[in-house]
Amino acid sequence: MALNLFGFTIERQKKPDFTTQSIVSPVSEDGAITASSAGYYGTFVDIDASTRSEADLISRYREIAGYPDCDNAIEEIISEAISAVDNEDPVKINLDNTGLSESLKKTITFEFDKIKKLLDFNDKAHDIFRRWYVDGKIYYQKLIDKQNTTNGIQELRYIDPRKIKKVRQIKKKKDVSGVDLVEKIEEYFVYNEKGLSYSPGIPPTSDQQAGIKIAVDTIAYCPSGIMDLQRSLVIGYLHKAIKPVNQLKMMTDSLVIYRIARAPERRIFYIDVGNLPKLKAEQYMRDIMARYRNKVVYDSATGDVKDDRKFMTMLEDFWLPRREGGRGTEITTLPGGSNLGEIADIEYFQNKVYQSLNIPVSRFQQSSGFNFGRQAEITHEEIKFIKFINRLRKKFNHLFTDLLRTQLLLKNIVTDSDFDDLKENISFSYAQDQYFQEMKEAENMRNRIDLLTQMQPFVGRFYSDNYIKKNILRLNDEEIEEIDVDIQENPPPQQQEE
Repeated sequence: MALNLFGFTIERQKKPDFTTQSIVSPVSEDGAITASSAGYYGTFVDIDASTRSEADLISRYREIAGYPDCDNAIEEIISEAISAVDNEDPVKINLDNTGLSESLKKTITFEFDKIKKLLDFNDKAHDIFRRWYVDGKIYYQKLIDKQNTTNGIQELRYIDPRKIKKVRQIKKKKDVSGVDLVEKIEEYFVYNEKGLSYSPGIPPTSDQQAGIKIAVDTIAYCPSGIMDLQRSLVIGYLHKAIKPVNQLKMMTDSLVIYRIARAPERRIFYIDVGNLPKLKAEQYMRDIMARYRNKVVYDSATGDVKDDRKFMTMLEDFWLPRREGGRGTEITTLPGGSNLGEIADIEYFQNKVYQSLNIPVSRFQQSSGFNFGRQAEITHEEIKFIKFINRLRKKFNHLFTDLLRTQLLLKNIVTDSDFDDLKENISFSYAQDQYFQEMKEAENMRNRIDLLTQMQPFVGRFYSDNYIKKNILRLNDEEIEEIDVDIQENPPPQQQEE
């Protein structure tokens, strides 16, 4: 496929085309929708019979992300993944395992720093990562210099994921036996300023159906990597939290209503109507209510004192008739709720929200603090949370890889095939501000030194020096060689005296 940017074409090295022999369409792992010659079709998902399209689903993610408890959990995740440590870069590229020359490493590092500058990543890293986490995907348009493409990417513009969609168009033909074979696969993006929103059973309007066809390499696309059960739609990390958040909102609202309704003590008036007929008994009740009922209110906006007896609310007194033969007129009190302070059900659904987002519940409990002690004191939930953060970072790294590939190809630094070989060895290091991380490394080193001390009498008899360095101290070949050279150049004081 050719990279077509504003009239300029960058041809890739042609690879053997094996799709002509395939009878199976490629599996969509990026949420691309299948298109036919007549156009493209929308992908729908139904969440509790209310979400009708992918755009609606993204809007729903953003809605629940604004709920206080969910927002608190999201901020905990983003702050853990993207650390702001003084003037340190949030992320750095690591080329140690690529085998490239030092000059080429410096060139690639310089280009990566330029990409971060185009993203303004040092200042907006938190916002960019949160946007990707909440929406479940992120899009950027790559703008280049039409006069000279070797200048690389000049600008990166964010695109709302509700206005763009990746499309995969598959062309098939029948062979002599009548079997459909995949002949050609074309991928592109469709962009519509008014959004790409469809409803099941309703034909799309002309505005919804129209869209701009954009080449794949013009757009930097980074999905969450999570697919629905049909593997046709990319869903976000907040997908599991939709139901718990809605349940928490419902329980919170019902708690407020219950407390308002049951907090005050209300009077119950039993009015003796004797043997009066029904109509006269009701009239007598209304007269008594009008005589003793008092509802004078103060309007804080105008400063007026008004009588609102005509309004009847759920907090009013109760007036009940009583027939002849029973007790006379009586006034009793309906006590308020006795369990107004119980919020165990609210806390249960709060924990469900935190668990759906893979966050340790202990982080939000006031009675439990975070341990900064030895590794043995770190809970299993914290270990799982750190692994989850590392998975998020690896998924987000696809954005950097895509932008770096385009930048290096435009500047003729590497070829397309060379970058395919390099990208597996390119890694990204994120800034760490966790005291836990330092304590864990120190604890591991302490355990290795203690084990080395215990094994010292057996070195040379059952274990070699090389075995100790690799399996006990966990050193790689480069570190072993570097340490040996350093020891030869700077021998210990005892060897110097000898």
